[in-house]
Amino acid sequence: MEHWSLAKKGTLINVLFSLSAVFILIAGAIVGVDLIKFNFLFGVIIPYTAITIFILGIILQVIKWAKSPVPFHIPTVAGQQKSLPWIKSSKLESPSSTLGVIGRMLLEILFFRSLFRNTKSELKNGPRLVYGSNKYLWLGALVFHWSILVIFLRHFRFFMQPIPSFVLALQNLDGFFQIGLPVLYISDVLITLALLYLIFRRVADLKIRYISLASDYFPLFLILSIAVTGILMRYFDRVDIVKVKELAIGIFSFHPTVPDGIGVLFYIHLFLVCTLITYFPFSKLLHMPGIFLTPTRNLANNSRMVRHINPWNRPVRVHTYEEYEDEFRDKMKASGLPVEKE
Repeated sequence: MEHWSLAKKGTLINVLFSLSAVFILIAGAIVGVDLIKFNFLFGVIIPYTAITIFILGIILQVIKWAKSPVPFHIPTVAGQQKSLPWIKSSKLESPSSTLGVIGRMLLEILFFRSLFRNTKSELKNGPRLVYGSNKYLWLGALVFHWSILVIFLRHFRFFMQPIPSFVLALQNLDGFFQIGLPVLYISDVLITLALLYLIFRRVADLKIRYISLASDYFPLFLILSIAVTGILMRYFDRVDIVKVKELAIGIFSFHPTVPDGIGVLFYIHLFLVCTLITYFPFSKLLHMPGIFLTPTRNLANNSRMVRHINPWNRPVRVHTYEEYEDEFRDKMKASGLPVEKE
């Protein structure tokens, strides 16, 4: 019980620390834009800095991963490996070809196949350990990531002129359930609900709460604050979209201008986004590019068809059987042991 009490205190500290960090970021943007009038700093310099750190951070991490030795063929599978012709193999769960690996990776990246099979364990009365399905985590993660993708693609309308047709089509599909004006986007509702669920799960589940750190709560609160400020700008305290687009196109065309009258709420939203993309390469969020370089996922399970030799194996002087027999042939014959050469 003492351990759980300490865990509750640690959870409270981690949550408050993460929330305080987000509030400090918001307060910094308010002071910098509304009081000191550092609009150019928050509208141009910080976004350029964040994008630079993001790109360089991703490149350095990928290079670091690429340099990591993978001496063994270690695909993790969940199906029958291809072997004898009359034994049915699992082409996606245990792929033996490049095409199967691609299909398996697509299932993992787009639909979180391994997370779908995730199970949870609980200690019931008895005591007895009970295993059960854990599909809520899979659903929450899937909704969260797909909502982020849709919102990211929708924002292309701020960076491009003319707006690509696929962005307009996605925007119409996302706002299919039109409720009043402005149009209510489904992705805005879903990402908020998914984030609230992921935060609630981390706080409510004793086992997850026990192992959670401030670095687990901070990204969730940061992304939630980005979503909330975006929703506020769209539905409550609307900003001048034309000026926002002028700022965005200026940044991405390397001719930055900061129009007057955009509003402090937009700069808060932008500053939180810049914080997220700066934090991204150095956090647990970096699992997105990491999946492509994971040897347990991106290798074919063909060890019964191809002999995989560790390229880092140092040459070893071996004593073959022929050499052994040449050395001990007389003694082997004297003791009655069979020999290959007389």
